[in-house]
Amino acid sequence: MAEENKEEKSHKRNQISIELSEEMAEGEYANLATIAHSNSEFVIDFIRLMPGTPKAKVKARIIVTPEHAKRLLFALKDNIEKFEEAFGQIKQNTDTPKFPINFGGTIGEA
Repeated sequence: MAEENKEEKSHKRNQISIELSEEMAEGEYANLATIAHSNSEFVIDFIRLMPGTPKAKVKARIIVTPEHAKRLLFALKDNIEKFEEAFGQIKQNTDTPKFPINFGGTIGEA
């Protein structure tokens, strides 16, 4: 019984409470990411690229250590495998996405 209490207390000590604000819970849509790195960190920029507009905006920048970048890689791999088991293979299209010509922009007239 005393052993169980030690394990329970140890488990409670190792728990992290994560807070998610309403604003953050809404998320940001990104359809492009760029990654750069130095000897001590990885910088991942999540970008929203809208056809018909001359600029793309960085919607979020995440900076992580190399160790955390590798953990993220494995977590994404694991989640993609689970997704594909549930919903089928994710198709990869190597072509540039095709958007309607006026998507996000004005229609020109001659």
